[in-house]
Formats: sequence, C-alpha cells, structure tokens
Amino acid sequence: MAIPDIFSAEDLLTTPALFASFEPPVRLAVIGDPIAHSRSPAFQNAALDACGIRAAYTRLHVPPSRFTEVLRALPRAGFLGANVTIPHKASALVGVDVADAYARASGSVNTIVVSGDKLHGFNTDGPGISRAIREEFSCDLRDLRVVLLGAGGGAGRAIAVQCAMEKCARLVLVNRTLEKAQLLATELAPYFLSEPTSGSLDRVCAITFEDGDLRRELENADILINATSLGMNRSDGPVVPASHLHSNLLVYDTVYTRGGSRLLDDAAAVGARGANGLGMLLHQGALAFEIWFNRPAPLAVMRQALLAH
Repeated sequence: MAIPDIFSAEDLLTTPALFASFEPPVRLAVIGDPIAHSRSPAFQNAALDACGIRAAYTRLHVPPSRFTEVLRALPRAGFLGANVTIPHKASALVGVDVADAYARASGSVNTIVVSGDKLHGFNTDGPGISRAIREEFSCDLRDLRVVLLGAGGGAGRAIAVQCAMEKCARLVLVNRTLEKAQLLATELAPYFLSEPTSGSLDRVCAITFEDGDLRRELENADILINATSLGMNRSDGPVVPASHLHSNLLVYDTVYTRGGSRLLDDAAAVGARGANGLGMLLHQGALAFEIWFNRPAPLAVMRQALLAH
C-alpha cells in the first residue's frame, strides 16, 4: 500500500495505528498548515533509505485548532519525531515537555524528538541558515554586518538569535512593528556586550521598513537576509526597493520558489550575489536528522534528492 502524500489531523487522532501499517512504517512527519508545498519528505526519505533506517517521513496537515492534540498523539502513533513549520513553531515550544536553550531563546520549535511519552523540542532554523550562508558565500555570520528583514517572530527571530550567538559584526532588526524589533534588540544586546570591541548597544538595533532608515543601513551592510514571506508569490510587491541594493551586498532570501524571487532578481540586476532558502532548508533538515538519529546526515544524498524534487 502506497503511503499518501499528506495525512490529516483526523488520521492521527482517530486511527493512530494506521501509520505502522505501511512498509516502511511512517515514523516521522512535517506538520503545518498549509503543508502540500513542503519539500522535506523528498530529502528526508532519501536520507532514511541511504542509511538503512526502516522508517518513512510524510506530511501532516494540521490546522492550529488541532495542533496541541496532534502533538500529544505522536507517541501513541509510534512516531520517532517530527518537524514543525508555519504556523505552529511558537505553539510547539509551549507544547513540548522539554526545550533546549536555543529553542527557548528563539521562541519556537521546529524539530521534535519523541522519547517515551515525552516530547523534546529543538530549533534548527538559525544553525541551518548559518551553514547555508557559509556554503553559499564562503563567509561566516560572525564576520558580517547583517540587516535582517522580518525579525518580529518565527524564523526571523531564530535567525536573529543565531546572529547574536555568533556575535556578528552588527545586527539591524527590521520589522513592520517597531516595538517587537526593539524588544528583541534589547534581549539580544547582552550577547554583544561581552565582546571587547562592542562599545555600545549600537552593535544591535531595530528599525522599521521606513525608506530612509533602511537605505542607510543597507549602504553599510554586508548581507541582507529576508525572513519575511514576501516573495513566495511572484505577484508580491518588492521586499525592499531595488534602488536600495548594491553590488557589494550579499542577499539571502529564505523564500524558495520555482523560478526565483523578485528580491534575488533585483539583487542580480545590480550585480549583488544572492541565494535562496533551499540551502537553509537542506541544512535545517540535516540537523534534524542528526538530532533524531545521533549520527551524521547523508548531506550529499539529501541535496541530490532536494534538487531533483
């Protein structure tokens, strides 16, 4: 019997034994709403097969109203773990029994390990983008002046925490709601104060998308990271005005869409180097695999499967 591309919350809650009836049994999933677009099953199943692990990875479509129930039902259905995506990452932090320090600092969980009837939460968003940036641009976050768009929550907050933990040269948090970004800047300031060259809290600051402020910050930045959802549709407006971009800027768009994104098109037009979120997705997934199985992930196999998909 073929494993469906997508299971529902009802499948898990009403017939938990269903997942063990397949060969190999379904033991892992990505949980989200929507979820049909997720590419995670392609490369996670390739990794499981390459490592001879008798388990399958699937998609679980779960609306917010059923998320907590589904989370608590994972042990009963025989799951080893799960990934969590939009819009459930913050709820997952509340729903797990134990969360590691990075997940708590980032305010969200995207990887869950089932241990008996307990759920352990982790977040691989920040480490994933750190690895992706090193791979794409041959540099480390710690050496870069970063402008981060969409720092108010979700993946944006996790990336901001990663930048702070690596003590990047400068971190500018950009959010439509200034108060959220200012609060996060205050939380992250202590990471920079331990550095002998920090001098002041100006190593991390918060601004809105207001034209003048953003232009000035981008003029003095090394990398622009887009953690907003703008660009998922080609009809979306520009993430930032194209006139703000320059050839010395690195541009990382966490959005990954077939045919590229408007931000990356604008970056290429001015001679800036850019990359999309596939690398972040790949490394997030590889880190999750390592958390689940305590062994190195077959990265080359996962990359090949992701690109083929």
